[in-house]
Amino acid sequence: MAQIKSRKHQRTASFVALAATLPLMAHATPATEEVTQLPEITVKSQAENKYKTNQLSSAKQTQPLVDTPQTVSVINQTLLKEQGATSLVEALRNTPGITLQMGENGNTSAGDTFQMRGFSTQTSTYVDGIRDLGAVSRDVFNLEQVEVVKGPAGAEAGRGSASGYINLVSKLPHLQNSSEVSASYNTAENARLSADINQAINDNTAFRLNVMGQEGGVQGRDVLENNSYAIAPSVAFGLNTPTRLYLYSQHVRQRNIPDGGIPTVGMQGFYNTDSLLATAPKVNRENFYGHVNDYEDVDADMFTAKIESDLTDQLKLTNITRVAKTHMNRVLTGINTGANGLRTNGSSNPAEWEVNRSRQGIDQENKILANQSTLNWNVKTGAVQHDVVAGMEFLKEQQSSKLMATQMPGEATADTPWANLYRPDRNQAMPPLIYNGGYTDGETQTAAAYVFDTLKFGERFQLNGGVRVDYYETDYQGLTLPRGGNALVATDLSTHDTLFSWKLGAVYKPTLNSSIYAAYAKSLTPPGSANFSLSADGINSAAAKPQETHHYELGTKWDLLEGKLALTAAAYRTENENQFTQDAITRESIQEGKTMVKGVELSAVGQITDAWNVSAGIAHMKTEQENQQSVNATTGEVTKTNNVRWSPEWTASLWSTYDWAGFKLGLGARYVDEQKRVVTDSNAPANMPNIPGYVVFDALVGYNFNKNASLNLNLYNLADKEYISTLNNGGGRVVLGQPRSAALSLNYKF
Repeated sequence: MAQIKSRKHQRTASFVALAATLPLMAHATPATEEVTQLPEITVKSQAENKYKTNQLSSAKQTQPLVDTPQTVSVINQTLLKEQGATSLVEALRNTPGITLQMGENGNTSAGDTFQMRGFSTQTSTYVDGIRDLGAVSRDVFNLEQVEVVKGPAGAEAGRGSASGYINLVSKLPHLQNSSEVSASYNTAENARLSADINQAINDNTAFRLNVMGQEGGVQGRDVLENNSYAIAPSVAFGLNTPTRLYLYSQHVRQRNIPDGGIPTVGMQGFYNTDSLLATAPKVNRENFYGHVNDYEDVDADMFTAKIESDLTDQLKLTNITRVAKTHMNRVLTGINTGANGLRTNGSSNPAEWEVNRSRQGIDQENKILANQSTLNWNVKTGAVQHDVVAGMEFLKEQQSSKLMATQMPGEATADTPWANLYRPDRNQAMPPLIYNGGYTDGETQTAAAYVFDTLKFGERFQLNGGVRVDYYETDYQGLTLPRGGNALVATDLSTHDTLFSWKLGAVYKPTLNSSIYAAYAKSLTPPGSANFSLSADGINSAAAKPQETHHYELGTKWDLLEGKLALTAAAYRTENENQFTQDAITRESIQEGKTMVKGVELSAVGQITDAWNVSAGIAHMKTEQENQQSVNATTGEVTKTNNVRWSPEWTASLWSTYDWAGFKLGLGARYVDEQKRVVTDSNAPANMPNIPGYVVFDALVGYNFNKNASLNLNLYNLADKEYISTLNNGGGRVVLGQPRSAALSLNYKF
C-alpha cells in the first residue's frame, strides 16, 4: 500500500472545503414543475442506450454513426462510472489499438501521451472540437463522452496526426434539475469527491457546476501522489429557443509527486554485459528513485463561448471561441540505465549495487486562442438530399519553455549522486535545479476553411466528401545548450505553407439500420506540429516537406435489436510518406522514408437484453517501414528500421455488466499483444527488446439501494498480473501496470 508523504502544498483544507460546499449547492432554488418534467424523455433515452451512442457531438459530423464511413468509438459517462474510471488514460482502455508512451532522459512524458494505429496521437486531443494543448493528465469529471475517431483527420481537424483524434465532449447545462455527488476511496489510500449539479433557472436558462477533488497515493507505488482539484462552471441562455448561448470554463490544479519509473533489472528481456547484473533479481516495484523535493504542478484554465443559432429550419450556425492556458512546472529525479547506468562497485553483494540518476526540470506554458464557425445547411437539389457543412477556423497556438539545469553554461557538471539499486534513499543531497538562461518559444498561427457534403440518393446510397485548406505559419526562437557544449546557442527559424486535405466516402445501406462503406482520406503533418519547434535539419527542419498520409478503409456497421446493439467491422490501410531517412552513400538526411499500417477492427457496443450490456472491441494491426535507415558515422554500417515501436499486432477490450434484483455484476478484460522496442535489423544484443503481451481482468459488484443511491466495488487486475504499462525507448526504465487493487464508490442523486 502506498505511503503518503506530506508536501509543502497545503491540500487537506481545500479538500474539506469542497466537501462542505456540496450540500449547499445541492439545495439550490428548485425550478418550476413544468421544467422538472421535461427531462423524463432524456432519462428514458439513456436507459435504452446504456453504452451505445448514435451521434458524434461535432457540427461537422452530420450523419448517425451507422452511416459514418469511418471507424469511431464513443465512450460515454455510464461506462466510465461503472468502471470507476477517472482519467482519460483509463477511459481509452475501452477501445483497442491505443498504447501509452514514456518520456526519455530520466524524465517522464508530461500529461497524456498516446499512440494509435502506429502513429503518435499526443497532439491530436480536442475539447469540443478545438485542439487542446498542454502537459496535463486529463480527468473525466467534466466529460459527457470521449469520442475516438480513427484514421487521418486532416479534412476535419487540419494539420496533425496520421492516426485520427480524440475529442472530449464537455458537460453543458440543460433544462433538468439534477444533483449528483460521488465519493470514492481505493487501496492506494486515494480519496476522491466529485459533484455534478444542474439547475434550471427559468424556461430558457440553466446553470451547471462540476467540481472534483482528489488526494492520495498511486496503486503499487510508494511515495508518489496524485492530487487534483478542479471546477467547471457553465451557464446556458436561450435553451428551447432558436439561438442558444453557452458560456463555460474549466480550471484544473494538479499537485503531484511524479514518477520516473523503476529499473528493468531482472525483468524478462533484460540484458547487461556484466554477468552479475545480467542475472540480478528484480527491484521492488514500490521503490521510489526520486528525491524528497520532486514535484509536478499543473495549472490549466480554459474559457469557452459557444453560440448555436437556428437561422431557418434548414440552416444552423455554430460558433465556438476559446482562450486557454496550461502551465506546468516540474522537478524530477530520474534514473539513467544506459550502457554505464548500472554498477556493482566491484562487489558481488547486490546490496552495494547502484543506478545512475539525473536531475531534470521543466517550466512550460501552452496557450491557445481559437475561433471556429460552422454552418450546417440541409437542402435538396432535384432528387438528391444534401447535408452541407461549411466553416472557418482561426488558431493561435503557443508553447514557451524555460530551461533548467544543475549548472550554468560553462560551469563544471554538477554530479548527481547514484542511488542504491535495491534501497534508494530519497533524502540524499541533490544539486539544485536552476534556470540556466535558456528558453524555447514556438508559435503557430493557422487560418483554415472547410466544406463537407453528404449526398443522399434515396434511402440506399450516400456519398460523403470534404476538403479543408489550412494556411499556417510557425515561428520558433530558442536559446539552448547543445550536448557537451559550454555556451548557449541561439536559433531563430520560421516556416509557412498551405495544406490541402480531403476525404471521400461511399455508403450503401442494405437496411435503414445498416451500412457498407468505402472511404479514402488524405492528411498532412507539417514540421513543428508536435511542439512548435523547428530545427536546421531533421524531422522538424524548417525546409522539410509535410508528411503526407493516405488512408483507405472498407467497413460495415449494423444496428441490431431495435437499434440497441451496434456491430461494426472495418479493414484499413494507412501510408505515411516523406519521413526522414539517411542516404547510405552521401549520408544526407532525405525525405524518402515511408510507414505502412494495415489492420482490421471489430466492435460490439450496446444492449443484448434489457439487463445485459456489453462494450467490446478487437483489433489486428501490421506495421512496416520502408527506406528507413541510419548510417554509423564511424564504421559506415547501415541499420534499417523495418517496424514501428509500441504497435502490438493484437489488442482487445471487453466490459460487460448484468443487472439483477438491484445488483449489478460486471466483468472486464484487456489484452495487449507483444510491443516491440527494437525495430531494426541489427543483430547486436539489446536490452528489453519488447514489452511482453498481457491480459488483465477487472470486475464490478454494485448495488442500487433506490433510484438515488448506489454503491460500487471495483476490483482491478483480479489475477494480480505483473505487466509493463510503459517502457522508455532505451529499455532501461519501466512503469508497471496497476496491481490487484480495489476502489469503493458511493453515488447519490438529489
